Amino acid sequence: MTSSPVRLALLLATFVVLSVGLFNLRPTTLEPIRIGAVHALSGVMAESERGLVDAVRLAVDEINRDGGLLGRRVELIVADSQSDWTVAANQVERLILNDGVSALFACWTSACRQAVKPVVEKHHHLLFYPLQYEGLEQSPNIVYMGSAPNQQIIPGARWALDHFGHRIYLVGSDYVFPRTANQLIRDLVIAADGDIVAERYLPLDATAFADIAADIRHQAPDAVLNTLNGAANRHFFAALATAEVNAVPVVSFSMAEPELQSIRTAHVHAAHYAVWGYFQSLPHAANRRFVADFRQRFGPERVISDPVVTSYDAVRLWAAAVRAAGTPDPAQINRSIGRMSVDGPSGIVAVDAATRHLWRRVYVGKARDDGQFDVTEISEAPVRPVPFPPYRSRDEWLELVQTLLAAADLPHPKDVGGVW
Repeated sequence: MTSSPVRLALLLATFVVLSVGLFNLRPTTLEPIRIGAVHALSGVMAESERGLVDAVRLAVDEINRDGGLLGRRVELIVADSQSDWTVAANQVERLILNDGVSALFACWTSACRQAVKPVVEKHHHLLFYPLQYEGLEQSPNIVYMGSAPNQQIIPGARWALDHFGHRIYLVGSDYVFPRTANQLIRDLVIAADGDIVAERYLPLDATAFADIAADIRHQAPDAVLNTLNGAANRHFFAALATAEVNAVPVVSFSMAEPELQSIRTAHVHAAHYAVWGYFQSLPHAANRRFVADFRQRFGPERVISDPVVTSYDAVRLWAAAVRAAGTPDPAQINRSIGRMSVDGPSGIVAVDAATRHLWRRVYVGKARDDGQFDVTEISEAPVRPVPFPPYRSRDEWLELVQTLLAAADLPHPKDVGGVW
């Protein structure tokens, strides 16, 4: 007959074995934590946005490889916005209501963000927006991962004035970001006693740029400041090459490595520059590791850009907030996100709690024939975000933007349900 101490030991051993078995089953049996990515996989913005989905996917893969979050897997649901901001808003609402996502990673254009913004606010949800933008916005339901105006547009335009001269030609896509960004540039040029020799806009899906290229050749500005987005850049630079406009510097604010790769087989402008908070060619060890991991996952020909890295950082920042809150609930995450920071490919990623924007560095890159950039930092340290430049009040900025959009016959955000 087995003694009591031995029976007790056997019972304890059995309990431990069963407990370990149950524990090991938990990550696979619990409901996954779902997140949504809404980006253009078709249409004029697909060339730029596909890489952002891949960056989100890579971050999710890494989280799951390391055991998931709170003992649960992370499941990514991807929706195609079709380069249409109305579709994007509908997809975001579907992911919130039907799929119960914990967070959304979405949009490239400001028009898309402004269409999605009232949806996430109505549902008290959470959007991570990965792009540099014109600023003049804050939302309690959005984390703005890209550069604010004082982290890209303003220092980049000032750099162009200092290096090339004060006669500036503006060309952009016809929606809110280029028109508002160009107002910021115009303010800076006027303050520097400069001259805007022309300001031209074309639709996002424009392909005919011969007239603009001919006008640039005729006007011979000191520099062209470019806020074209998506595939329009390929047609613009092809037109410059055809018109033999090679000597005029072009400084781009929405064209990065993937867009440069798409035009370099035809022509790389001899004096093309871009302004971002990240470039693939940055020499940091963490960045080299990230580039290698991304290419191993998605192909050795792939290139990385600032929006790709901010999309990857956004998922990791969200994951840190989930761990801190102990729940994937969007409202709980919102309360902790302002205290979050993570290590990223380009350094520390830190949220400014007062504005829900990130601290960012500022770099200028000169385009190379191999599709990369030679990079110079023009910030001495990470720059605190200022979404509303202080030389106008917030109300004055919002009134000015409404006036700009009305003059251009473009819809104001509030006309599609937006909340400023």
